[in-house]
Amino acid sequence: METKDKELLRGGQFLVKETKCEDVFTPEDFSEEQKMMKEAVMEFNEREIIAHKARFEAKDYALTEEVMRKAGELGFLGVAVPEAYGGLDMGFVSTLLVCDYISSGTGSFSTAFGAHTGIGTMPITLYGTEEQKQKYVPKLATGEWFGAYCLTEPGAGSDANSGKTTATLSEDGKSYKINGQKMWISNAGFCRLMIVFARIENDKNITGFIVEYDKDNPNGITLGEEEHKLGIRASSTRQVFFNDTVVPVENMLAGRGEGFKIAMNALNVGRIKLAGACLDSQRRILTTAVQYANERKQFNTPIADFGAIKYKLAEMAASAYAGESATYRAAKNIEDRIALRQAAGNSHQEAELKGVEEYAIECSILKVAVSEDVQNCADEGIQIFGGMGFSEETPMEAAWRDARITRIYEGTNEINRMLSVGMLVKKAMKGHVDLLGPAQAVQEELMGIPSFDTPDYSELFAEEKEMVAKLKKVFLMVAGAAVQKFGPDLEEHQQLLIAASDILIEIYMAESAILRTEKNAKRFGEEAQAVQIAMAKLYLYNAVSIVEKNGKESIISFAEGDEQRMLLMGLKRFVKYTNYPDIVDLRIAIAEKVKAENKYCF
Repeated sequence: METKDKELLRGGQFLVKETKCEDVFTPEDFSEEQKMMKEAVMEFNEREIIAHKARFEAKDYALTEEVMRKAGELGFLGVAVPEAYGGLDMGFVSTLLVCDYISSGTGSFSTAFGAHTGIGTMPITLYGTEEQKQKYVPKLATGEWFGAYCLTEPGAGSDANSGKTTATLSEDGKSYKINGQKMWISNAGFCRLMIVFARIENDKNITGFIVEYDKDNPNGITLGEEEHKLGIRASSTRQVFFNDTVVPVENMLAGRGEGFKIAMNALNVGRIKLAGACLDSQRRILTTAVQYANERKQFNTPIADFGAIKYKLAEMAASAYAGESATYRAAKNIEDRIALRQAAGNSHQEAELKGVEEYAIECSILKVAVSEDVQNCADEGIQIFGGMGFSEETPMEAAWRDARITRIYEGTNEINRMLSVGMLVKKAMKGHVDLLGPAQAVQEELMGIPSFDTPDYSELFAEEKEMVAKLKKVFLMVAGAAVQKFGPDLEEHQQLLIAASDILIEIYMAESAILRTEKNAKRFGEEAQAVQIAMAKLYLYNAVSIVEKNGKESIISFAEGDEQRMLLMGLKRFVKYTNYPDIVDLRIAIAEKVKAENKYCF
């Protein structure tokens, strides 16, 4: 499937343009090289991480550092790094795949890995000068050095640009002195390099610096004690204090005042990788749950045979499947966009930056959706284990605790929800995504007489794809009316933005699951994809309910009288199936498959 043969949708355009199933990338499309990489990473995860789970839970920080070194020796830390700087220079999908399968052993290692490869190394490969890259990136790519990212401060969390840490130029103009305090710094306990954000004079925006840290020559840097955390217990998290820390001027990253931009773009990559990091955790949680449910007997019956447990297994499987479908779909879009830009003559840095930035909306959607799904999955996992799930003897309670941080870091889910809709509206204003035309068309449709023809739904997913198209109309109807009403003040209406984003998220996730399944049904036959078809239908059914709830809440919050009645009637029309799927049967089919295979098997 050549990139040039198809028109590559821009970020956010999934909402207003139809995507053909042939144009989405699925996990079933992995190349031989990717499959080998996946096997190697899974084997490493089993041997080096899962085998030592108890030590991670007992806060063995040295073990985290040791396993990170081993990951570096095998090249796993340099997957995304260009060959020129000692990396493997694999594409974005392969980078995501490594992140996916290396992250499920324990959240402690996953956090250390993500912080180092993502926000610890990426800012230098994407914004560094040639000298900076030559000097630092090879050490980071091989695990000789580890990186940390110092953005958050006690008074600057979601409002990252409000940090108080200062950088003051020396008299001779050769160095800066950094003073201030950073908190929640992952890898602080064993890093040799920090990306530090500080403000120069009264600049509006912060500036990024590359700061070396040597325990034997601390240069005014002191570390707080290790934080005691709910989860990710063996991930080193400390406060970092800077007291006249001297940094040469050539260690400024990008230009003065460009730190905020670096921080935001590094987080875009971090967000989709965080979604990736939650995927195998979900698969593993489901596998652990179904194995227990098959063994555990009550009333002389394995609990996996009870309808209440089947319900849980099916829902867990469907959400894992949708998350996987959407994450790899977006990863391939990013990879293709990077390739297009490189073909057009952009440098690796520029292509990668713009490629990820183009799909910032999808990155935020995935971060929210998959982090919440993995938490729900772990919660249901505990429930299936019953009392044993609450005990440290079984792996569920650790999975649940580790999952909890995913909704907070890389920007909280609330911030990401508002960002996804905010960025979409901005793209529309810039003319990158035509929202106004389609929103107008939906308005006109609401005024017209609905068609009462019985459509032909004989083809696989014909009705489901029509439902997705109607859900897109709900978003356009609600967001269009809200933008008309509030204009640029829309961002002050946070509850409305959050409701709109939940509609947006469900559209992307449900559509991704359907397109993946349709593509595979055409390749492998509908028979072979029967359970995947059931999962895509189940996910969509749940999505429709979420869209209906959020659509209704939005409409009654900003419209009244005739307008409200018209919008509510439109909503009713757009969330109505012609033929409702038998949800109970779908769940049974999914659960029976998972039960028979005794694992997540898709």
